[in-house]
Amino acid sequence: MIRRWSIARRLFMGNLLFVLALTAVVGTAAFIDSRDRAYSDAGQRMEAVAAAVAANPLVLQAAATPNPSATLQPYAQVVMTNAHADFITIMAPDRTRWTHANPEEIGKPYIGTIEPALHGQTFTEVVAGTLGPSVRTIVPVEDPSGTVKALVAAGVTVRTVDIAVSARLGPIIAISLVLLGSGSLASWLLGRYLRAVTRGWGPEQLAQLFAYYESVLHSVRESVVLIDTGGRVVMYNDQAAELLGLEKADVDPGSSNTPRLSELPLDASLQELFASGRTALDEIHLSGSRILVVNQAPAVGPPGRRARQRPAVFGTVATLRDRTEIESLGSELETMKTLSDALRAQTHEHANRLHTIVSLMELGKTDHALEFATKDLELSQQLTDHLLASIDEPVLSALIMGKSAEAHERGAELEVTISGSDGFDGLAVQDVVTILGNLLDNALDAAAAAPPPRRVELGIDSGPAGTTFTVVDSGEGIDPDIVNDIWHYGYSTKAAGIRQDGGPGSPSRGVGLALVRQAVQRLGGTLSISETTSGLGGAQFRVVLPGPDSRKEAN
Repeated sequence: MIRRWSIARRLFMGNLLFVLALTAVVGTAAFIDSRDRAYSDAGQRMEAVAAAVAANPLVLQAAATPNPSATLQPYAQVVMTNAHADFITIMAPDRTRWTHANPEEIGKPYIGTIEPALHGQTFTEVVAGTLGPSVRTIVPVEDPSGTVKALVAAGVTVRTVDIAVSARLGPIIAISLVLLGSGSLASWLLGRYLRAVTRGWGPEQLAQLFAYYESVLHSVRESVVLIDTGGRVVMYNDQAAELLGLEKADVDPGSSNTPRLSELPLDASLQELFASGRTALDEIHLSGSRILVVNQAPAVGPPGRRARQRPAVFGTVATLRDRTEIESLGSELETMKTLSDALRAQTHEHANRLHTIVSLMELGKTDHALEFATKDLELSQQLTDHLLASIDEPVLSALIMGKSAEAHERGAELEVTISGSDGFDGLAVQDVVTILGNLLDNALDAAAAAPPPRRVELGIDSGPAGTTFTVVDSGEGIDPDIVNDIWHYGYSTKAAGIRQDGGPGSPSRGVGLALVRQAVQRLGGTLSISETTSGLGGAQFRVVLPGPDSRKEAN
């Protein structure tokens, strides 16, 4: 049954038992201390009374008479009344009582200890006499020579002392009740707070939940990052560590060495997103050579008991997915689509030319048909022969030929200049296609949107030291103020570009140049944008990739 109790109930019961035990111990100690003080006060008061009586010359004078009781009994009665003593017994050194609260006891031996007093010492004791247990002090009466002539015993009964102790029990009980009530109230308030925080779960349930929670963090395929409201990374799983280039960390929410966001090697966009704590849905961010899809939501606690009380926010939970391979495949698919469109356009164009040749031959104009076919073959074969002679990579040659056909279809001219030896050894063809394909697409878009003549120039200079791609268009150019912005994912100078905050827009805008930058960084190259110097009036994109030797040294 106890195993089903929540932490709040266990704490309340434990604290209540502790307060009860503490109240009992404190109350008992206070009662014993009060009783001891009452007995001590009674002994001191009786000592003062007995000393005053012993110092009266009347006692020494009466002790020398044949009947001391006749003089001392009335005197003792007056002192008992005035001093509020239960008895004052004046006796001879042989214990014979000369005075007593009960006159019938006069002449009888005193009950109690008198030996210390016979030696001139004053002492106090608790002993049972004829009036019952009492606190009494015995003082010797000495003559000028120091001889003990009489003894004076003054005392109060224990019943009288207990009455005084009982008078002090009220404050002790009141203090004990206040202590018990305040402790119980504090336990109840703390238990109520813990019940709200732990949602009424017991420690066994919380331990089981944490075990599940730790297993999920380590086994889930998505990267998970937990950030508190102070900007500290509470924890992240192994997948997040691998994806963000972090050191693997154990799941330990109580660790005081949790890193801050500023201490982690994160890109600026991810730093801003995590630090803002805002809600994000499938936002795209670049992290090094990776394209990440990030979702982020606040970690909200249980709703408050009051209707207007807002639930507590403990931080944010961010999940990340790697989209690099998907984007790479998408880029390759787009390239294949471009080649397919180019082949379709060429097929349509060749069909028209073939019909023309057939018609000329049917008309008997074989010379004209042969001349037309020869010129058409020279024009189409010239670029193919040039590319095949300069570039050994068939995919890259096919890409340039496809872009040339696309340019012709869009009313533009693509001029290709290739120099140097083949320097594509060790370069992933997917990266080269991503870089060159996106640069040519943007250049063709810019040229097509500008007035005639519409031209795009592609320069490839390759060799052992590296490869340089230069793409120049006859478009309107790029504003120098946004040169650094156009490389960011989602930023586009074209219509319907994606906003950088993840707002709505065309998904085909603001992607290409970001992928180019990512591929160039992955290959260890550099890229730049400048105004064209060829007289076309547009923009010039320049990408420099290191050669095989340089890449080996860098690795």
